[in-house]
Amino acid sequence: MKEKYMFWRTSGWGLSLLLVLPILAIFYTAIGESDEVFSHLMGTVMATYTSNTFWLVSGTVLLALLFGLPAAWIMAMCRLPGEKILQWALVLPLAMPGYIIGYIYTDWFDYAGPIQIFLRDVFGWQSIHDYWFPDIRSLGGASMVLALVLYPYIYLLARAAFMEQSVSLLQSARLLRCSPWDSFRRISLPLARPSIAVGMSLVAMETLGDFGTVSYFAVNTLTTAVYDTWLGYSNLNAAAKISAIMLMVIFLLISAERFSRRKQKLFQQEFEHGDDVRYSLTGAKKWLALGWCWGLVGCAFVMPLLQLGYYAWHYFAESWTTEFQQYSINSLVVSLAAALFAVMLALIVNFYHRLDGRRSTLVPIRASSLGYAVPGTVLAIGVMIPLTSADHLLNDFAISFGLGRPGLVFSGTMIAIIFAFVVRFAAVAIGSIESSLAKVPPSLDMASKTMGYASTQMLRRVHLPLIRRGCLIAGLLVFIESMKELNAALLLRPFNFETLATYVFNFASDEQLELAALPAILLVIVGLIPLVMVNRSLEQKH
Repeated sequence: MKEKYMFWRTSGWGLSLLLVLPILAIFYTAIGESDEVFSHLMGTVMATYTSNTFWLVSGTVLLALLFGLPAAWIMAMCRLPGEKILQWALVLPLAMPGYIIGYIYTDWFDYAGPIQIFLRDVFGWQSIHDYWFPDIRSLGGASMVLALVLYPYIYLLARAAFMEQSVSLLQSARLLRCSPWDSFRRISLPLARPSIAVGMSLVAMETLGDFGTVSYFAVNTLTTAVYDTWLGYSNLNAAAKISAIMLMVIFLLISAERFSRRKQKLFQQEFEHGDDVRYSLTGAKKWLALGWCWGLVGCAFVMPLLQLGYYAWHYFAESWTTEFQQYSINSLVVSLAAALFAVMLALIVNFYHRLDGRRSTLVPIRASSLGYAVPGTVLAIGVMIPLTSADHLLNDFAISFGLGRPGLVFSGTMIAIIFAFVVRFAAVAIGSIESSLAKVPPSLDMASKTMGYASTQMLRRVHLPLIRRGCLIAGLLVFIESMKELNAALLLRPFNFETLATYVFNFASDEQLELAALPAILLVIVGLIPLVMVNRSLEQKH
């Protein structure tokens, strides 16, 4: 007789419903009647917010494509000196938060920055009226900064796609005397289009959800509208409506990406060991390729990191304070808690699917992963709605029994941030543990049942030792992502509570980048860990 797995069924469906609750809460609140604040926004500034968002996303995607696509083709199809180091270095900008790059570039390119001061000294210009210089604090400047940070999404996916293309097709193109440009335009690019489309959609979603960079550049987008509506007007209803609009945009982006490749099927044989059909660049072409790739690394990572290092060294005494140490501990506690809960949830929903095996058991897995596509600012509003309702219920219940008001137990404590981080990054843990469980032979499950093991014993004594590495990686990735998360932390942090991300944001927003440099470097170092893991996995594949 088949075991009912009541505990796993109840836990899997219950936890997945809890994680999808913030998204449902946004739409439930958004369909309510419009209030004066939302009507005022719709009649005045919403068109500007929407237009800015469209142009910001479009500009960032195009620039990221311009930066990442040539670099991906060069690293996949050309032989270059130092290519082993370069192919890893091109991924490093992902570890640099966009708002930190924005602060540094503004410091360099602003009117009072070193670059414009140097130009005025050299050419004898006296004021801004004597010359023209592009305004870094603009929508175009924000697009450039975000593209420098996000182009590795396109680079990674496009490079992998180029390396998986059929050797015979590339050799046939050479026999037909196709130039490298013709080979790229007529063979490599069309075959890599699905991967490029995925990379572009990732860049678009990250741009749509960015708050730190656009806030500093004074570009009003839908994300800043959510933030301002909640903190400025204290209006959760209007914030939920704007959040619902953003969720619909994200849904359209994902649907458009999938629709664009719905009928495309690729049957290719990737590079085999010993096959080297790459081009040998010489002369000016070699130096141009090296200059392009190393220039990206220098502009997006090396020079900003050197600037942060300079500030951290000279202002170490002012930066190493009790506040910095306390906020580091805050980030550590919150991130560790989120990682622990995310791994536990991922184990439950994945193990339930393995035990039952029916297609319906995939629903909790997919539902629990939805939060990863939701911007942090939008997710914060979704988390606030049910937690605020839970606080009201708890206080009403306590008063009815004469216990007094316990206060904001859920929405006013670390519970809100931890819950948001788990909703946001559970997909990372679920994917890691899902791939680890898939490598465990089903015969071990049958042998365990034959020996009389219950499902909990099977998990503890058979599966956990085998998937321990996958669990550790899942927890590490969730921990790192939680350490870097800014948007949700800004909206959900309790009073007098800061994380490293909000600490850096507050200093940099006050034009005190020198004091923000030390915690910013710590965030960058933490962000390097998953990049090293991703690059090592790519090297093992190819």
